[in-house]
Amino acid sequence: METINDIELTDESVYPDEVVLRAVLEESYESYCALLDLYDRNGLRPEWRYYRDGKAWLCKVQHKSRTIVWMSAWRGTMQATVYVPERQMDQVYGLPLAPDTKNRFRSTRNVGKSKPCIFEIRDAGILEDLDKVVQFKILAKSMSRASERERA
Repeated sequence: METINDIELTDESVYPDEVVLRAVLEESYESYCALLDLYDRNGLRPEWRYYRDGKAWLCKVQHKSRTIVWMSAWRGTMQATVYVPERQMDQVYGLPLAPDTKNRFRSTRNVGKSKPCIFEIRDAGILEDLDKVVQFKILAKSMSRASERERA
């Protein structure tokens, strides 16, 4: 996926609170708020932290102690990325997602053995697809743990 601007929130001393995020996200701030509601409905907990290796604030979104989504702020958009193991991508492609969403995933390079499923949150329209992938990621781990217990 090609990016047309640079990541924001690079100043370690400036926490990404509501005022800062409104300024960075501009018109897409309301969609970001809807995204936070989606996380809340799924029992997810977002946590902003400054990462020195990337020299930017990132938001790790967790279900219990497991990371489900990584978020980064860009001028005018929030980027939400769900890393899915390559071996599970056929199941993701089988989800009822918009064709553009699936094509975007296919065109994204793997990171190690995972495929980054990237969503640019500019408006609330993409949240339905993100919700499906988030729920898949939460359930996929639960299902793999259950099958491990059955094998034991």
